[in-house]
Amino acid sequence: MQYTTLGRTGLQVSRLCLGMMGMGAPQWRPWVLGEDDARPVVRRAVELGVNFIDTADTYSAGESEKLVGKLVREIGRRDELVIATKVYNPVTFDFKSGQDLASLAKAKRPNMQGLSRKRIFAAIDASLKRLDLEYVDLWQIHRWDYETPVEEFMEALHDVVKSGRVRYIGASSMWAWQFAKAQHVAERHGWTRFVSMQNHYNLAYREEEREMLPLLRDQGVGCNPWSPLARGFLCDDPDAPPAGPRAPVDPLRKQYYATQADRAIAREVGTVAAARGATRAQVALAWLLSPLSAAGGVTSPIVGPQSVQELQDLVAGTDLLFTGDEIRRLEAPYVAKPVLGHI
Repeated sequence: MQYTTLGRTGLQVSRLCLGMMGMGAPQWRPWVLGEDDARPVVRRAVELGVNFIDTADTYSAGESEKLVGKLVREIGRRDELVIATKVYNPVTFDFKSGQDLASLAKAKRPNMQGLSRKRIFAAIDASLKRLDLEYVDLWQIHRWDYETPVEEFMEALHDVVKSGRVRYIGASSMWAWQFAKAQHVAERHGWTRFVSMQNHYNLAYREEEREMLPLLRDQGVGCNPWSPLARGFLCDDPDAPPAGPRAPVDPLRKQYYATQADRAIAREVGTVAAARGATRAQVALAWLLSPLSAAGGVTSPIVGPQSVQELQDLVAGTDLLFTGDEIRRLEAPYVAKPVLGHI
């Protein structure tokens, strides 16, 4: 496993981040792995050198955080591991996704979501209790809060860092101007700045190249994309029925990756994979890490393997290097899309 620093910090993270959205409580989403199925995946990830584990309070209504904490204590090596979680969304089985307005309406209650000072202080205590850990290495705001002043939540995040409960803070999908505003507010007041951005980015969704990724490079902020394999779309043959239990019941996959251009990209992934003797997943992942790609390489894509074999396949993909011609072939079919993931 290769390692890099998270932005301009001294924090060392593996070039692959293990995402825990798909591990926790199967009753939250049908493809989620329970504890017995998740344990060998997490254990093998750490054995292979993955030291970056990402979850969120909202995943499986907090059960994902409980599982992460339990497995981290079983595996040990806490000081080597970088444990990341998030705050913003409701923590209840009623809430499925920010794009699922019906579930959001059902789950929404006063002060139980968002980034108010009250919510932030309650959320970090609740996350640490579920994790059964003394601190979180990276705490991320899951989305921008339009109802809370940016000064309020940036000061609250700073105070949590200074309390010792959080080492670094990061953010997730938002407009580039919002991220720049938050950083400016923090710098102006001498508060803690974000060191990472977890955004929607993959071969089939590249709108982040317009403003967010140049901003991150300029400011020395780490980039940890979610959905690096396009919710599994880039792993499948676009001309055949989708494989696995998730695809048929994942509405966002059908919504985000359904155009002719998307299918052309997936076909090119398959062509390059066949020529290289690699898997489609390895090709999609390696493009994100390549310094020759349009992004210039990201820090640590967040992957959600459903088995040890899938995990090992992805880890091997971090060593795959592309030529400039292969990069151009993979990028050529892309057609601009509406912004997806934070609106």
